[in-house]
Amino acid sequence: MTPVQEEGPRALLAGASRRWVRLLPWALAFVLCVALLPTTIQVLSVDYGLHGGIASALAVAQAAPLLLAVVHPLRAWCVIFAADVAGALALRTVDFEERLLWPFPPMEIVGYIGLCLALGLRERRRTLLLVWLATAGANVGLGFVAPHGTSAKNLLLTILGGVALLLAVALRERYEVQRRLAEQETISEAERERRTLLEERTRIARELHDVVAHHMSVITVQADTAAYRLDGLPADVQEEFTSIAATARESLGEMRRLLGVLRNEEAHGELMPQPGLTRIGQLVEATVRAGMPVEFTPCDADVPEAVGLSAYRIVQEALANVVRHAPGAPTQVSVWDSVSADGARLNVLVVNGPPPEPPAALLEEGGTGHGLVGMRERARLAGGTLDAGPLPDGGFRVAAQLPLTDKESL
Repeated sequence: MTPVQEEGPRALLAGASRRWVRLLPWALAFVLCVALLPTTIQVLSVDYGLHGGIASALAVAQAAPLLLAVVHPLRAWCVIFAADVAGALALRTVDFEERLLWPFPPMEIVGYIGLCLALGLRERRRTLLLVWLATAGANVGLGFVAPHGTSAKNLLLTILGGVALLLAVALRERYEVQRRLAEQETISEAERERRTLLEERTRIARELHDVVAHHMSVITVQADTAAYRLDGLPADVQEEFTSIAATARESLGEMRRLLGVLRNEEAHGELMPQPGLTRIGQLVEATVRAGMPVEFTPCDADVPEAVGLSAYRIVQEALANVVRHAPGAPTQVSVWDSVSADGARLNVLVVNGPPPEPPAALLEEGGTGHGLVGMRERARLAGGTLDAGPLPDGGFRVAAQLPLTDKESL
């Protein structure tokens, strides 16, 4: 069995969305390394009078690990901290002017601050506290052997290092908070879309139940009354009709139990018969009375109730969106049937132009919770398609195609 290889540590800010942010730690580490390496050699050998070979070795140990700090800041700290302490002890062996900083010259402080920023962005608080305590302990311990006496300048590395650690921790926690908020917003948006989709599916199921229940009731009545309407039926045929009626009643009972689950206590208004294709004209008339210029091209085709219901709901939602988002915009509603190689289809088209003037405020801030998601789901469950999107002139177009025949039965 092949062992699973763990992914190595990532560079600082490797998860940033922008490329320049991901490259920023490498750029800063490279600039510090290139700038501090010759500067440290120059200062230690010329200003402090340290031997050139020792100064070069200390400069490499104090500056080169800054490149490692981009990926492994704690390992880089171990090397640089040991090199800084060793450099302080090496400077103790030479005679330098009292005005010069000791135990840590300025270029070492600059490199150490950059290292502390890298540590604060990566390591845990406990580790950072131990790093600062180690820095303070080394600073205080070296103060006892200071060549020109102890002064406040000797604690400069401890103070600035602590400030850098706190600043990096604050930046890291702010970034984490923003990242978690963004993730939560993404999850909330996905959950909101999923909830809207489920609500629309439940609504469609309730409406389709009413359509199916109506047909089941008709089957039951026809099967029960067949013996009275048709004279001279054989006994086996009457028994068959009785069985059909019993099965239909049982199915109708199951449908009613399902309806009790799907309907909520506030859905009493949905007990009325569901609208169909013939009701679209009334819907358009009501919209016109509300002040919307709507032109309607009706369709007199005989379509299944489920298809008519889907067409009505699509037009209803499309007109509601026009009222909400483009009040006063000229709108055209067209419904027609067509036949192609894929079979007969019912076409629904709602097109509106731009509003005469931008609305001062939206009629509804939050919407109905269905919108395009509900229209697409309704068309999909009916076996059709829905295309919706803005137009170049500022209007909007909703086009749906609903099949009138079952492909499997062709």
